[in-house]
Amino acid sequence: MKTRSLITLTLLAASPAAAEVTASADTSFIVTHKLAVAASPAKLWATLVEPASWWNPEHSWSGDAANLSMDARAGGCFCEKLAEGGSVEHLRVLFVQPNKLLRLGGGLGPIQAMPASGVMTFALKPGADGKSTELTVTYAVAGGPGLGKIAAPADGMIAGQLARLKATAER
Repeated sequence: MKTRSLITLTLLAASPAAAEVTASADTSFIVTHKLAVAASPAKLWATLVEPASWWNPEHSWSGDAANLSMDARAGGCFCEKLAEGGSVEHLRVLFVQPNKLLRLGGGLGPIQAMPASGVMTFALKPGADGKSTELTVTYAVAGGPGLGKIAAPADGMIAGQLARLKATAER
């Protein structure tokens, strides 16, 4: 996977979101992002469960977002097809409440190779205007040493992905 910090910083600057590393220690971290999306919960949900439409291909193993898919049911997979019949599980679907909550478990990117476990929660709440959605995303990771050192890069990667999700849902 490639890291493009300049692109991530640009996306962060363009994203009207509250994002922060809310906790960090040597063996764990939590990042939280809150953003308003000018799309209904149903439209945001439909976009969210189709990662091929919004996930940054630079944060994929194949380099092609079209290879990403999500089976949005408990036990389902946020997976990626690789060349020669290969595949990778990015995250496992743990909890699904359409238009309201999606919880995934596992390690993204380099976390997958670490003795660590993560939980990513997408909480959707209808906006006051009835046409938008308040989205809160939390990624909590715990496990082996060194996780605190990757909290900020993980936070930046997630911010970039959420900027893409927001832009796609608002189209």
